[in-house]
Amino acid sequence: MAKTQQKPKLKQPTPKIRNRNQTPKGSHGGMEVILTEDVLHVGKQGQVVEVKQGFGRNYLIPRGLAVQPTQHNIKLLEQHKIRVQKAREARIADLKMLADQIHRTIRVSVEANATEDGALYGSVGPQEISRAMRGKNLLVEPHMVHLVEPIKHCGEYPEIEIHLGYEIIAKIGVFVIPQVTSKKL
Repeated sequence: MAKTQQKPKLKQPTPKIRNRNQTPKGSHGGMEVILTEDVLHVGKQGQVVEVKQGFGRNYLIPRGLAVQPTQHNIKLLEQHKIRVQKAREARIADLKMLADQIHRTIRVSVEANATEDGALYGSVGPQEISRAMRGKNLLVEPHMVHLVEPIKHCGEYPEIEIHLGYEIIAKIGVFVIPQVTSKKL
């Protein structure tokens, strides 16, 4: 009897499977991203939105406005949201304290160059009111002062609105007085 030799079976190499980092597709065929900043006409920070492939790959992700929705990125975003919320609450508390200080300050005086009948040479605007408030240790920027129209006459203006942000509005009185100039003899 002849022994037949059986050849040992060689293991076939397993095909290499490439794990490509593909972005998840949304219901409309676009790519899903998590926004890290507010993007006009797209969404707010922290939202998972669907955008076109090119817009996400060429604009949002390279500029740091969005990231791919992986588990790690979702966890980091949640931690970032908590920090931003705490900072926002602290800012709102500071602005409320500033509004309280403004309410306790009844009015500020602004000196302006004026004629004898009280008409100003020029006008008093947000810049001058902000400067007068800083003189009383009230940290108000000129863009926060909202005037309907610039002040062009001396006198008292009882309710000037100060928009501090986050829908916090304070009111203060402004008293415009003529600047004292010494006449040369």
